[in-house]
Amino acid sequence: MSLAQQQGSSQPSTAKAAFSWLRDLALSVVIAIIVILFLYQPVKVEGTSMMPSLVNQERIFINKFVYRFSPVQRGDTVVFQFPQDPSKSYIKRVIGMPGDTVEVISGTVFVNGQPLNEPYVPEEMRDVHSAGRVTLKSDEYYVMGDHRNSSNDSRNWGPVKRSYIYGKAVFVYWPLDRLGLLH
Repeated sequence: MSLAQQQGSSQPSTAKAAFSWLRDLALSVVIAIIVILFLYQPVKVEGTSMMPSLVNQERIFINKFVYRFSPVQRGDTVVFQFPQDPSKSYIKRVIGMPGDTVEVISGTVFVNGQPLNEPYVPEEMRDVHSAGRVTLKSDEYYVMGDHRNSSNDSRNWGPVKRSYIYGKAVFVYWPLDRLGLLH
């Protein structure tokens, strides 16, 4: 085989490799877009209301798909549109479920007349404030931050409608020393 023949035969394989690389890149971008739009979305935590579970400037993934097939559960850390300004998103823990009666007396949360066990709220982050009794409608959730003395939540602005909840916080990816699943 002559040098010209060898060079000519290498060009199609180079073009084929470039096409293959571009095809794989395009497929990867499409898959990433689908995952971000429909399954998982990266979110930056802003504020201290969920400490120590989540800290200011932490980066997390939220699962946007989970609530299509399973219900919101008490204790879930959810991301939702703020009821008073749906252009803003908040992240809080679900305390009260549809049909529950929630009341806060001197910092202790009562659900249906029983004190709620809240091991995720450290003693130094509790407060002694009270909030009136609320009975949740069939599409409402009562949400609170884990850092109770620093949280703007359902005690201040009321329950969150189910239609406003769009994701569950599931995984911390930054900073690396906090990498892991959320509970």
